[in-house]
Amino acid sequence: MRDRALRAIAECKRIAAMSEEPGRIVRRFLTPPMRQVHALLRGRMEAMGMSAEVDAAGNLRGLWQPRNTGGKRLVLGSHIDTVPDAGAFDGVLGVALALEWVEVAQELGLPLSIEVIAFSEEEGVRFGVPFLGSRAVAGHFDSALLLLKDAEGISVEDAIRDFGLDPSRIGEAALHPDAAGFVEIHIEQGPVLEAEDLRIATVSAIAGQTRLSLAFKGHANHAGTTPMRLRRDALAAAAEWITAVESLAERSDGMVATVGKVRVEPNAGNVVPGFVQVSLDVRHSDDAARAAGVEEMLARAAGIAERRGIGLDRRDQLDQLAVPMDERLTALLGSAIEAAGFPLKTMASGAGHDAMVMAGKVPTAMLFLRSPGGISHHPAETVLEEDVEAALHVGREFLRRMASDVG
Repeated sequence: MRDRALRAIAECKRIAAMSEEPGRIVRRFLTPPMRQVHALLRGRMEAMGMSAEVDAAGNLRGLWQPRNTGGKRLVLGSHIDTVPDAGAFDGVLGVALALEWVEVAQELGLPLSIEVIAFSEEEGVRFGVPFLGSRAVAGHFDSALLLLKDAEGISVEDAIRDFGLDPSRIGEAALHPDAAGFVEIHIEQGPVLEAEDLRIATVSAIAGQTRLSLAFKGHANHAGTTPMRLRRDALAAAAEWITAVESLAERSDGMVATVGKVRVEPNAGNVVPGFVQVSLDVRHSDDAARAAGVEEMLARAAGIAERRGIGLDRRDQLDQLAVPMDERLTALLGSAIEAAGFPLKTMASGAGHDAMVMAGKVPTAMLFLRSPGGISHHPAETVLEEDVEAALHVGREFLRRMASDVG
């Protein structure tokens, strides 16, 4: 399996060079580098005896269908778009490993049809809405999405047409009814597996998310002439609340909370801040715990604002429910991990993935690989050869079980 692991890593690095910008990885939905990726992966698929096509949403899809197969198929995949200045392995490794899994199934002679999907869009960078590729496959592509425009004024519909595809046929991208399950292989994008010295894990659920913004409204005034006791300092109020958010999240097991964006007005060194807008991002795999945590954070903000004589406004932006992975498919994956000789670790994903969209259509599971340094969405993102090799050993055991399960 070592040679396979090295090949998968090398393939990710080759794809990394297919970028919109020299010197860094940027590959957005249906931009020219996507054609290069399609050509590389399609050539590999066809060389393996798979049929290959690009659907109307720009997803590259390869199908291995041996003669002795039953009616059901396993679907594997991840995304091939990136954030700006990305690493080489987010999404792409899942596609490279999916093709390696197909070769393993071929060598074992398993009576299992396997479809591999390289999703065209997951990150939401170009049009501000994520999962355009997997939405189409899951049958959840709202026609209103075609009207979205990028920074250059190009609509989703135009982008699809410019790529040589027909947006009126997006409905045909829906998953084949014979699909028995979907598995996404992905780097963890966090530090948990490294901290526990583990190579791989199954995913129990993709965390729900709450996103909102708060505006603290005080009164701007002269920094030299306004006594401390008479100030209505919006930034001081916001700062007190930000530390409270951190404290509240630390007390709730499994919760993460982030204030990552702050806008201060008038933003001058010699003026008491009169207005501050801050973001709040709260995630948890338990929706009830997340909701309770958010309410407590908002109550703390209201209390701070009242005590300091500060106005407070709230603007809700997102309330995404947690998405559990399929228990049966996850158990098969866990059994494969143990059969391959690795400790079984199950964890929640704090990041969103195509799997959360696919889970609404078909039984879905995820396999995580360790992220060295917990780094992702960054040029320093990498993987370890032994972890990629572990995912291949797990794949062999999982495919055997899956072939028996659907046979």
